[in-house]
Amino acid sequence: MNPVETQDSNTPPALVHLPASGAVDLCFVLLHGLGADAASMEPLRAALRAQYPQAALVSLNAPLALAEGGRAWFAVDGLDEAVLAQRLDAALPALIQRVQGWARHFGLDWGRIALAGFSQGATLALEAVQAQDQLAGRVLAFSGGHGRVPERAPHEVSLHLLHGLDDGLVPYRPVVNMARTLVALGADVTADVLPGIGHELHPKLVDKAMEQLRTFVPARLWRAAQEAAAEQDRQAKH
Repeated sequence: MNPVETQDSNTPPALVHLPASGAVDLCFVLLHGLGADAASMEPLRAALRAQYPQAALVSLNAPLALAEGGRAWFAVDGLDEAVLAQRLDAALPALIQRVQGWARHFGLDWGRIALAGFSQGATLALEAVQAQDQLAGRVLAFSGGHGRVPERAPHEVSLHLLHGLDDGLVPYRPVVNMARTLVALGADVTADVLPGIGHELHPKLVDKAMEQLRTFVPARLWRAAQEAAAEQDRQAKH
């Protein structure tokens, strides 16, 4: 699939869904997979709407059009580690600007922004928070992984990796190994690999993501609570 720059005026840069009423308190930026488009993220959008009725849901269309149909965040022909790194470096600045632009538009602090991507979109989401501090507080990465080995943990970002055990396009083992690397670096990471699921934005993966969003407490919050409790103990003894 070889993408080319497109000036297609019929393709909007994003599909935006706002709360029925009231103020926006969160923003989820959704990044589709290779050969798809913003509308393909509808199953995730619907689940997020049900769980977070006051969230803005922004499904971005990737900048490159494929001759075969659909869109891409970067070309995939001739990929090796060096070429992938170059294409990520080329694609990330524009994506980061778009995410920051939506944060400003809704007047939200970066911690109230979340990125959610499928496949190639998952890679872009993960790499974006590595490249730019204070971009988003959470990342949901479905059926995709980092494009390169992280050298540090993204600052105050919770990463949720969700994968199918039977994914033949993006095998789960490298993703799980990357999660272990991130944990060793001090990152807040969950990695869920579910059986009977291939390379797809499967309802079970979406349900697991909603569960992680509801229940996962970042380690940094536990540490802060423990430090506060310890300080109260010290003050009580004096």
